[in-house]
Amino acid sequence: MLAKQNYIHNRCDVRVRPRQLHLDVYSNYIPVMRKLLSLAALAACGAHAQSLPPDWHHGAFMEVFVRGYADSDGDGIGDLKGLTARLDYLQDLGVKGLWLMPVTASGDHDHGYATTDHRAIEPAYGTLADFDELLRQAARRGIGVVMDYVINHASAEHPSFQAARASRTSTWAPWFVWADTAPQGWSIWDRNPWYDNGDGRHYFAAFGRDMPDFDLRNPVVWRYHEETLRFWLDRGLMGYRLDAVPHLVENGPKDWNDQPESRRLTKRLQDLIKAYPHRYVVCEATAEPQAWGDPAVCGGAFAFGYVHHFVEAAKGSAESVRQLATYYRSASPTMATFVSNHDLFAGRRLWDQVGGDEVAYRLAAAGYLLQPGTPFIYYGEEFGQAGVPGLPGDGPIRAPMSWTADGGFSTGVPYRPLSPNRFTHHAAAKNGIHAFYRAMLALRNARPSIARGSFEHSFADGLVLGFQRRLGDEATLVLVNYGDARRIEIPGLPAGARLQPLYPADAGAASELPARSVRVYALR
Repeated sequence: MLAKQNYIHNRCDVRVRPRQLHLDVYSNYIPVMRKLLSLAALAACGAHAQSLPPDWHHGAFMEVFVRGYADSDGDGIGDLKGLTARLDYLQDLGVKGLWLMPVTASGDHDHGYATTDHRAIEPAYGTLADFDELLRQAARRGIGVVMDYVINHASAEHPSFQAARASRTSTWAPWFVWADTAPQGWSIWDRNPWYDNGDGRHYFAAFGRDMPDFDLRNPVVWRYHEETLRFWLDRGLMGYRLDAVPHLVENGPKDWNDQPESRRLTKRLQDLIKAYPHRYVVCEATAEPQAWGDPAVCGGAFAFGYVHHFVEAAKGSAESVRQLATYYRSASPTMATFVSNHDLFAGRRLWDQVGGDEVAYRLAAAGYLLQPGTPFIYYGEEFGQAGVPGLPGDGPIRAPMSWTADGGFSTGVPYRPLSPNRFTHHAAAKNGIHAFYRAMLALRNARPSIARGSFEHSFADGLVLGFQRRLGDEATLVLVNYGDARRIEIPGLPAGARLQPLYPADAGAASELPARSVRVYALR
């Protein structure tokens, strides 16, 4: 027997009462509840999701670390009410989607990837009612919300794992991966992923001792995750960023990453999620991102191995300019791009990557905001927030949002030091970087050819990148000069084509590019 928490399912006001649930009872209980609820009840919760247009997810997303975004109650920790209060700011910026790093209850109480309850909100962030209100208010502003879902593993503090490790005969033991003797020859990120449980058993935890892997070959475990995905989708969640999906299944010490079975399971997840109208899915898959971005697998994936070229081109790499000109000739437009995110391995904050060079900053941003794919802005990036030096792990890039020169994040003591450049670079300043991001997002939102059009006539001429985006009768020409002022020849222009400046509005002839500049034209 294992106690389960209060769960809300399908209707926002229908609760599954706390009860003692045996594994077999639990595995069948939620599907029965779904059948008992009427179709009217299913429609009552999350109906606001249908107010978003089908193509909402082609706009830019903001990746938000809720702990670090806005604190509404002065405890020094960001929360859902704080984020909800800042939605007008995000709407004004031009954001169309929010990616929330994990907001479910966790054992780490920080990054959130060690989940203790997949259907409960981290207490410091608020309640399920706060989450529902965030979804409603975001949808009213034309913003869809997706969240991290950590399917591969749980926290070692998860009640089911606590029961599993207490007894090898526990009905929860089959939820996790065990070996009776210590497996040999394994090395994942230079460490053995098998941990001694103290009773002769060893459990598998690819991401560390405190995050044991689920056995996703167990149909009961799989059903639990399917129903949990529906739990949030029924509330009006607009999709997921699926965490660490290449690690769902391991087949041995040499075959532990990106196994065919993991891809098949991810396709099942995609199909479940997209059975709901207008939903969006993006996967974290670092080794073969284009394969995971294929609709036959996840349908969307972050373009690891490519995205660093946006920054390197801005710093003067002709080879990176060439890569920017060629990638989307073959890559799926469902790929997702960024210039920094919550993981330090993906890069420091953009401000630190370019050494505070604001021109290079804008050039890097222009590349990924105007190319195909779905751009993900990391919170604070839109005005140049710097990382906090000297913190361990990923701490330098997960500091509180700089809302004002004083911080503006909390009336209390923030959970982590504030950004060192907050006095000059903060949201309220509406500086040149912020104005540039707002302009780029306005173009993406106003011109379907940029948001979801084809990628044509791309070229790299030294440090000049050019390409056309086209959808139906609308065409847009983008030129980014990462180097000195120069004259260029633009390939692929129809005879008699007219170029109307879009950015900046007073741009001159497209063939004459100022040094380190961005030019966008309507092609008529």
